[in-house]
Amino acid sequence: MKRTISTDDAPAAVGAYSQATTDGSLLITAGQLPLTTDGDLLDDEPVAEQTKQCLRNVAAILESEGLSLSDVLKTTVFLDDIDDFDEFNQAYSEFFDEEPPARSAVGAGAVPKGAAVEIEAIATTE
Repeated sequence: MKRTISTDDAPAAVGAYSQATTDGSLLITAGQLPLTTDGDLLDDEPVAEQTKQCLRNVAAILESEGLSLSDVLKTTVFLDDIDDFDEFNQAYSEFFDEEPPARSAVGAGAVPKGAAVEIEAIATTE
């Protein structure tokens, strides 16, 4: 059975979606923008800092369910400009240094709210 997840430790949803959902075996986050919990968009920050904020948001959602980034099976990354991949990848690697999840990275051409990066994750709850 589907259950929605919401935590005050990650930015509130900015549209008609949940921060995450779970069916008891998988937890799927919505795409996380570089938003702080206060709602500040870090769109003027370098791609590396935006990446770190996105992943801090993912981690906060996971932690609200007793999980961690080590439970992530797959991420999908949307980059405004695929030429930012190296800078993104360096920051991303700081969060997944051992046994990183599977990952897709897409040059999206545009990310919501003018951000440089958006990251969504699928984690196991078992």
